[in-house]
Amino acid sequence: MTTATTTSDRTDHPDRPTVTELRLSAFRTHRGAAIPLGPLTLITGPSGSGKTSVLEAFEALARLGSGAPLASVFPDPASCVPERAGADAQGRRGFRIGCTVDGPAGPVRLDLAVQAEPELRVVGERLTSEGQTLLSTALRDPSRSTVQAAWHTAGAVPVTRAPLPDDRLGTALLPLRVAGKTPGQVRVLAAAEQVVVALRSVFPCDPQPQRMREPVTPTRASGGGRLRRDCDNLAEVLRRTRTECGIRHGRLVAAARAGCTGPVTGLTTEELADGTLRAVLARGGTRGGTPVGRLGEGELRYLALALVLLTGPGVLAVDTVAEVPPAMQTLTVLADGLDRALDPRQSRELIALAAEMCARGHIRLLAAVGDGAGARQDHGATVVDLGA
Repeated sequence: MTTATTTSDRTDHPDRPTVTELRLSAFRTHRGAAIPLGPLTLITGPSGSGKTSVLEAFEALARLGSGAPLASVFPDPASCVPERAGADAQGRRGFRIGCTVDGPAGPVRLDLAVQAEPELRVVGERLTSEGQTLLSTALRDPSRSTVQAAWHTAGAVPVTRAPLPDDRLGTALLPLRVAGKTPGQVRVLAAAEQVVVALRSVFPCDPQPQRMREPVTPTRASGGGRLRRDCDNLAEVLRRTRTECGIRHGRLVAAARAGCTGPVTGLTTEELADGTLRAVLARGGTRGGTPVGRLGEGELRYLALALVLLTGPGVLAVDTVAEVPPAMQTLTVLADGLDRALDPRQSRELIALAAEMCARGHIRLLAAVGDGAGARQDHGATVVDLGA
């Protein structure tokens, strides 16, 4: 059972596509779960309640929306099948996930059924808007590696039928298959593109302190590298943000001052003799600086997550839709264990920073936290308690 509380208003038709609900109809420990998503959403609950599964389902949809095949998204599909779920007469078992994306086309629902056993494949997909089915797929012939798809046309032929691969998300393929010649086709394209834009604007973040301690070899690409999921190239990205945006870098220094032990006067980088970079906390006075490799695990995670919240898709490694202007996309960050290894002060500072940046529309954050009491503080957050 889940309960959700929120102090933020929900926009019915935002200008930029955003995922406003995640559904785990049958996924791991979840059955019939609907997770409302606001600009800042915190998932709480005891160990084993399925907090990580919520973020994994969102990331899976995001990767499928980017065109990734099922096998790479679900390397262990049997683990996604709900516990104690029995097989049918043909020995088939599977799972179901979905989401709702609000945007200029209105609320659009995507629901996906995946067969995990005896072989991994899509067995059903449905894209709907305002009660009308825009796309549906079904596995008609198990001997073929395709599903039968039907999408809304509203022309001389009301529905177009064609086979689609059974290892891809059909919604992500529609822009390549639908001509857009009839009002119905235009509506289908608008809905599909809205879902794809929202799903591709996702950055899963899981800072790995041990990797962050090592100096990094700078990228030769123009503008420098983009921050990777595990934040192991923190030093390179710090050098880039320091030169590209002094205001946001100043905010990052202020965040470091609030969350790191001892006086902090700046965040810099220094090049070592072998050409690698390392990040340094400037201390001022006679203390000099502290290489971030000497910081504790909590301080490193805090710094990395603050950097993520204060940057954007141009700095984070996100595969956004290049054809859509950045102003029409909203970056969503997924952070499992947001408060892992953080002390209460660091957790408060980080959630407060997240609330500020999410309220500005700069970013959206879906995070799992272990401290449910801290999450319930009034930060304008949607709090989903999986243990209630």
